[in-house]
Amino acid sequence: MARSSSRSDSTPARPAPRLYVLVPSLADPAGIAAQAEALRQAAQEVDIAAVLLRPLDGAAAQAMGPLLDACHAIGAAGLLEGNAALVATLGADGAHFDDAAALKNASPTLRPNGIAGAGGLRTKHDAMTAAENGADYVMFGEPDAEGRRPPFEATLERTEWWAQLFEPPCVGYARTLDEVVALVAVGVDFVAVDTLVFEAPRDGARALAERLAAIGDAS
Repeated sequence: MARSSSRSDSTPARPAPRLYVLVPSLADPAGIAAQAEALRQAAQEVDIAAVLLRPLDGAAAQAMGPLLDACHAIGAAGLLEGNAALVATLGADGAHFDDAAALKNASPTLRPNGIAGAGGLRTKHDAMTAAENGADYVMFGEPDAEGRRPPFEATLERTEWWAQLFEPPCVGYARTLDEVVALVAVGVDFVAVDTLVFEAPRDGARALAERLAAIGDAS
């Protein structure tokens, strides 16, 4: 994937964005199995491109197995948060990092087939540095471990800035359907969601698919 600093005027129109699902951190096998089933149900209603798995500290890595199986069954890339070493062991498709140094160190080890993603980007400079350090995509606005996130207006502004200027794809986090529509309107490549899928896998995914299809038909 090219990492040039700007897009040319002849760049083709972007397709409608796809979903990137953030899986809430759980440790108990029953809860993880329920999440895996929720992903399978949601994928029957909407196209899911990627899934971020975030195991709790100390949880057995093998606990992610059902979720990775679900990712592969629905044709989505299964990414591990912050742990490139487990990618090959668990059969994941890549890793996602909130730390610039970890991203820079891990990116070469994930090549040529693994995905290296970057989040936790507090400034525009952080995002540009992540791309220079090998990120295959940048993510804006996702909640931290305590559930806090930047103001959505900042996420929207940063997403629009990136989409207009840079080649690596951008992911924007949305907590509501209205936020999904706003992100799509400014050219986001992927929309990251969590509760919109897991609170009601079928109905939530159907609502997301309707919003994305409406935008795609209008473009």
